[in-house]
Amino acid sequence: MEAVLEQPVLVLNRLWQAINVIGAKRAFALLARGHAQVVHHHEEDFHTFSMMDWIDFSHHNPPLTDNEIVHTPTRRIRLPRVILLTFFDKLPCKELKLTRNNVFERDKNQCQYCAKIFPREELNLDHVIPRHYNGRTTWENIVCSCIRCNTRKANRLPHEAGMRLIRKPQKPKWRPVISLMLSRHDREMWKDYLDLAYWNVELEE
Repeated sequence: MEAVLEQPVLVLNRLWQAINVIGAKRAFALLARGHAQVVHHHEEDFHTFSMMDWIDFSHHNPPLTDNEIVHTPTRRIRLPRVILLTFFDKLPCKELKLTRNNVFERDKNQCQYCAKIFPREELNLDHVIPRHYNGRTTWENIVCSCIRCNTRKANRLPHEAGMRLIRKPQKPKWRPVISLMLSRHDREMWKDYLDLAYWNVELEE
């Protein structure tokens, strides 16, 4: 049961915008306090359930596998995959940190000079405009590069080394609280909610 309660649940705010990913245990706590409702997508319709309604729905519509069930002494409750907050209608202000892993995530582990994909331990970060040219450590000046390209470029501008970027580096528009926590399975499972309520939302700077 403990493993089931650790499974991820997508959180939508009151405007149906995806704002967080939390564990099922915390999701049940929000449901029990009436601070959220379960969102269930069936065919073309989205349905919302209070905690008691979800327990009743679980009884009449049991899931296919045991890893989607939470057992209590008297009930078997379906694991919610998406919850909708009943009061909160804002997007959290979370600054995307400029870290090594976030740069690798943005560039998809692809060297921005030779376009080849490498394991992260075989990649470096490169200042497009070198620091001795007063290049800053910013999203717009840091790219993922393989060791070979990084060595070839050295402390030169790309054109000085006869190299060019495959794309202009920019600060990502995604929110790390969600994007970096999603596995491929999660993205597929929540695709309808992310397409509907997340990816089309214009994010504030």
